[in-house]
Amino acid sequence: MARNEEKAQSMLYRFREAQAAELGLGTRADRRPKMASACKSLRECERWRGEILRELSRKVSKIQDAGLTDYEVRDVNDEINKLMREKRHWENQIIALGGANYRRNVAMLDDDGKEVPGTKGYKYFGRAKDLPGVRELFQSKKKEEEEESEALSFYKKFTNQGPAYFGDLDEADGKLLGYERQAEETEWRDEYTNVREILDLPLDDPIPEIPRGSLASSSPLPPNGLSPPQHLSNTKRKAQEEDVEMDTANSEAEKRLRKAESDNTAKADVSSYGGADSIRAHATTAAAYLGFLSPEDLMPPTLPTREEMEGVLLALRKQALVEEYFGE
Repeated sequence: MARNEEKAQSMLYRFREAQAAELGLGTRADRRPKMASACKSLRECERWRGEILRELSRKVSKIQDAGLTDYEVRDVNDEINKLMREKRHWENQIIALGGANYRRNVAMLDDDGKEVPGTKGYKYFGRAKDLPGVRELFQSKKKEEEEESEALSFYKKFTNQGPAYFGDLDEADGKLLGYERQAEETEWRDEYTNVREILDLPLDDPIPEIPRGSLASSSPLPPNGLSPPQHLSNTKRKAQEEDVEMDTANSEAEKRLRKAESDNTAKADVSSYGGADSIRAHATTAAAYLGFLSPEDLMPPTLPTREEMEGVLLALRKQALVEEYFGE
């Protein structure tokens, strides 16, 4: 009988060894390590990765066989996923050793160009996609995507709308403002009549006009009846957005103004309304329509000054200290 060294030199032995290496069934000394981190040679890592790729290619071709049963298809699909995980470990080890980066985050797409479910974890290959339970997974995923696309198409028509969608152009022609002004005058006349009936006042007196005051000057409708310029309506929404930013700046300015207020708060309030004479004139006019009130009743209350308030607070503090240390 030939010795082992002579057997290793025979043509049949070398053929079997090459066939085993091709099938991934190397000898005991040339077997792929179970832990990729145990291999410290970049060349060996590249070699084992190439071997895994060849096994993957054979498994993917095998899973397309129509003669396999469902159980065999599941087993082959499990083996493919196991090889994919092992290949990822070897690629991470290659990167750790300073080699090339073979990892590619490329999504698997179906015939419609959509991402296939199960591409980020457990994957399905070949006939495994037609297995009972897996087919429903693909169909449910496709149904959810169709529902999402329908909802998106429904709400898409409400996006990217012009100023007319938000009502910024409703006052451009002046018709709406004219209608509102007419309705306002009608309601003013009705309410004025009701008030005079409640107060038992004669109804023969002429109805005064609406005291619009400063609102008339700020009305967007010009006195000549022409529509406002187009740029005013276009900048309406922009002004509303700028008001939000100006509020924060105004709050800080108000704090500084409160510190710099004069001691005479009442005089400052009177000057803000346009003067004491103007306030008394308005009170007299209002008292003419309300017989049970005098102009003094309609005048704004006189507010105490800062010095008076400080004096009152100081007196209360002194009284509290006296009661605390000397008793009542």
